[in-house]
Amino acid sequence: MNRIKIGVLGCASIAERMMIPAIISSDNFDLRFVASRSNDKSQKFANKFKCDYVVGYENLLEQDLDAIYIPLPTGMHYQWIMKSLEAGKHVIAEKSLATNYQEVRDIIDLARKKNLCVHENFMFQYHSQIKFVKDKLPEIGQIKLLRSSFGFPKFAEQSNFRYNKLLGGGALLDAGAYTIKASQIFLGLDQTLDYAYLNNEGSDVDFQGSIVLRNKDNITSQLAFGFDNFYQNKIEIWGNLGKITMNRAFTAGPGVNPIVMIEKQGSSTEYQLSADNHFIKSLEVFAKAINYRNYSERENILNQARLINEVVNWRK
Repeated sequence: MNRIKIGVLGCASIAERMMIPAIISSDNFDLRFVASRSNDKSQKFANKFKCDYVVGYENLLEQDLDAIYIPLPTGMHYQWIMKSLEAGKHVIAEKSLATNYQEVRDIIDLARKKNLCVHENFMFQYHSQIKFVKDKLPEIGQIKLLRSSFGFPKFAEQSNFRYNKLLGGGALLDAGAYTIKASQIFLGLDQTLDYAYLNNEGSDVDFQGSIVLRNKDNITSQLAFGFDNFYQNKIEIWGNLGKITMNRAFTAGPGVNPIVMIEKQGSSTEYQLSADNHFIKSLEVFAKAINYRNYSERENILNQARLINEVVNWRK
């Protein structure tokens, strides 16, 4: 298979620290261009990663590329994902894919029309610890409850895009989206919303939130997230015979050995797992979808957006 010619639209921190190195390490991709609205930043990234650069996002879309990676703030995704698809490029974009359900619906409709791939970059789902936990689920018997929490202290810079409504900020689209995805991974896509609470704490964006979901078998997920919290990064699955806890569920990047705890009556076992690179694995899923024209992820993306939409509109 030919290597996929890819360009990076935006010189964000996650692109520099994690995704561009993963693109370079992957056998599936050929990094051709980086683009920023700043000449200095474009040139800096190009020099660091030994590729070409352009100034201006529109100029990137005019290049001979198969795919575009978009690490921009969520509030900028819709415009540039749509423009990328119109230009005939496959797209991988950071989560959340867009700020509301209608935007996601438009994106998926255009991707279908153009026969292109759109990949929402929730890397954690491809980490080997997820498979490890799924393989261990029979040990805890019938699942009764899933709990997930993702929250962290305030950022020092109040200008952080997560606090900017126009840029798609807010704890739900940032941290909460992970917990919703976790519930779907372990309890399936067919879930309904039983309860939701979002607290702005006087801000323009939601700073705290909690959600209760229920799947078709009436198994409940209790989800919590926030921007002014003691750090938590957990998925906890409680069964009638035991409980499994992942303490680094969402951010076990390269070099991190995640720990999984399995508790049963009278015993507790801690497993330190091997480090894994879920950035490369997410790219591999994207590449496979492109090469085999398997765009089944579209329904998962829409379902994620549906649940977020229901949370936002709970009892409005």
